[in-house]
Amino acid sequence: MQKIRRACLLVALGLAPALAAQPLQSPEEFLGYPPGTRFTPHYRVVDYFEYVARTSPRVQLVQYGETYEGRPLLLAIISSPENLARIEALREDNLRRAGRMPGTPDPDGPVFVWLSYNVHGNEAVSTEAALLTLYALAHPDSQRTGAWLEQAVVLLDPCLNPDGRERYVQWYHRMLGVQPDPDPIAREHHEPWPGGRTNHYYFDLNRDWAWGTQQETQARLAVYHRWMPQIHVDFHEQGVDEPYYFAPAARPIHPLITDWQRALQDTIGRNHARYFDADGRLYFTREVFDLFYPGYGDTWPTFNGAIGMTYEQGGGGRAGLAIRTAEGDTLTLAERIRNHYTTGLSTIETAVRQRRTLLDRFARYFAETQTQPAGRYRAFLIRGDAHPDRLAALTALLDRQGIRYGTLTRARAVEGLDYATDARQRLEARPGDLVVSVYQPAGTLAQVLFDPDPVLPDSLTYDITSWALPYAFGLEAYALSERLEPDRAGWARPTPTPPTEAQPYAYLVRWGGMDAARFLADVLRQGVKVRVTEAPLALNGRRFEAGTLILTRAGNEHLGARFDRIVHEAARRRHQQLYTTRTGFVDEGPDLGSSRVRFLRKPRVYLLAGAPASAYAVGEIWHFFEQVLHYPITLVERDELDELLLDEGDVLILPHGFYNAREMPLESLLEGVRRGARLIALEGALDLLAGQQGVALKRRQRDDSEQDTAARPRRYEMREREAISDQVPGAIYRVQLDPTHPLAFGLARYFTLKRSTRAYELLEDGWNVAWLEEGRPRSGFAGHRTVERLRETLVVGTQRLGRGTLVFFVDDPLFRGFWHAGQLLFTNAVFFGE
Repeated sequence: MQKIRRACLLVALGLAPALAAQPLQSPEEFLGYPPGTRFTPHYRVVDYFEYVARTSPRVQLVQYGETYEGRPLLLAIISSPENLARIEALREDNLRRAGRMPGTPDPDGPVFVWLSYNVHGNEAVSTEAALLTLYALAHPDSQRTGAWLEQAVVLLDPCLNPDGRERYVQWYHRMLGVQPDPDPIAREHHEPWPGGRTNHYYFDLNRDWAWGTQQETQARLAVYHRWMPQIHVDFHEQGVDEPYYFAPAARPIHPLITDWQRALQDTIGRNHARYFDADGRLYFTREVFDLFYPGYGDTWPTFNGAIGMTYEQGGGGRAGLAIRTAEGDTLTLAERIRNHYTTGLSTIETAVRQRRTLLDRFARYFAETQTQPAGRYRAFLIRGDAHPDRLAALTALLDRQGIRYGTLTRARAVEGLDYATDARQRLEARPGDLVVSVYQPAGTLAQVLFDPDPVLPDSLTYDITSWALPYAFGLEAYALSERLEPDRAGWARPTPTPPTEAQPYAYLVRWGGMDAARFLADVLRQGVKVRVTEAPLALNGRRFEAGTLILTRAGNEHLGARFDRIVHEAARRRHQQLYTTRTGFVDEGPDLGSSRVRFLRKPRVYLLAGAPASAYAVGEIWHFFEQVLHYPITLVERDELDELLLDEGDVLILPHGFYNAREMPLESLLEGVRRGARLIALEGALDLLAGQQGVALKRRQRDDSEQDTAARPRRYEMREREAISDQVPGAIYRVQLDPTHPLAFGLARYFTLKRSTRAYELLEDGWNVAWLEEGRPRSGFAGHRTVERLRETLVVGTQRLGRGTLVFFVDDPLFRGFWHAGQLLFTNAVFFGE
């Protein structure tokens, strides 16, 4: 039976004739097992790709990066030997097509097709299909693929997420018996927390294309920009019982996606359908998977001029090697491989047939973007007097995305929409302001990422509905309807002036961005004692706002001469301007020895990791401390919470999750707060605390008037649209801030990204740091029945409990690592929350 299954698979894949006689070994011959009978570990995938690159004249292999766990990220460059001999010239010619290099491109060059596999680690069939796809393209006797490669360059990434995939593969092999058990209840179909979907830090890499917060994504964006393909395919898996999905995509489709891109999706999909129809395989199109949120592996390439598509095979982490479906059939890994293999080759086939159209439309796309850009806005203006930490973070993102920007050297009057007020106004563009013009090759992507309120053609979307960068970074900005070009390319961060005063009475550092936060983390780790002013003060002719860090020589005598060296080196490393004073006697405000200049404890920080916490939420916080803030954090499982004796100055973070009060040592945790610890609870963790004795947090009760209770006929087909009226799938709200509260230090304004209708009353016993006045979002979609429910509700609050503090975050301030303004808010809770 095993031989029959193997033969059927090889016939289906078109690889049956005389494999053993060929000099190039098949995956089966090289790896030692038939395709579909086990999952291939990443190191063996690397081995096979390296072997094929050494053996086949059609393949070159590059390592373009590595994961957090040190696994290589590979890109196979596959084409005819003649094309590979001049691949650098072909690559540069394609960059001319994309407006990235000067000159006129060859209208008759090869089409570039990029195939991306296994961005979700536990959708592990993808890499298995990549192995066979590589073999089919590299096989010297395949005239069919050989003819394609004379007119195409295929860029094949076998695994975008090796860490997540290896986590799944190793776990699955440990669970497997002598034979796979197709019973859905078998343990091999139920991954433990956190699962293999995400990367090392539990980030969903298929939501990160537009932000590049993860090491793997950053490497991938860099290599993508070196090639700029005409087609990009993102291979996935979905539920076990779902038929295969391929393009064309579902609505909503972002308005900046062109008609020709949609038409070519349809053309490619129809070619896939020919193969599936011939074999009687089930599939669907134009449902579920839309093209709106820009962070996907289909939308992001689309906004970069490509035909971006998602292909979804039924299976995923539950499927293993074999699983019984709801219809009683057994879905095998071999069958899943076959489907992805089919659509991969069908994509290349269609690309070659449509080569001239693809190259022509691709070149015109970028030519038009630079001369007649689509969209409502022509430029975006960001005030240059913002805290340099925030501008540095924004420009780093723009650099990763290949978006050009610059600054103004002279003033001029312009008209634009104010992100803060949503009102159009005349304003003066000032010298030093940052400008992003959409008259550039990446103009469409810039338009998408900066759009204050994206037009949503259909509210039934798969992800968040708003993401504008000025809101995410907390910047004063304006969307301009008239063209404005920068006077000078790029942005230069102001260089801090080293203080000339030796051994001053104190150093002062202004607060307002994450580099200042990293400075604080650096000096605390090295034993420096730090204070923070709770009120503005004036000293030596300068004004310092609340939140300014003060590092006095008094109290740091234990460091001796190292004190000045630590402070200076941290300031240089974190780009911070050091201000010095020879006196603690200020001109205005509290003196440096005042009780309003508080000593900051060096906190020990603990994070609940594992069930019932959300892996995504745990990962965001873990990544934030290790890769953004660079401050130590200890991850603890729920079973260890009983042994965690929180004491004064300790911080425990309860991330979003689905908690059961009976399974949490809540009373002992609250007792630790009463002893002086700080408990920071986010999103779903608030449900655990609300209503507990001594906790002031109260859920807002749902008003019956929010529901349409009138007896009326309802159409079954409208059930999803009726449900969305009670939801907020991801919209931006302006919040009211108490700027005098330490959690708001450094934040002139704040916008929250709300992804649920979770609502809590304003605190009566505690401090309302941030709250909603209005229930309507500033940007994005919210169901009409959510407006009243969210009006005048808590966003961030604190409550004193004994000698410690409870901190409540209703929304996620670290969402996907790109909500930069929330990073400072969260940092304040960690260091200033007492």
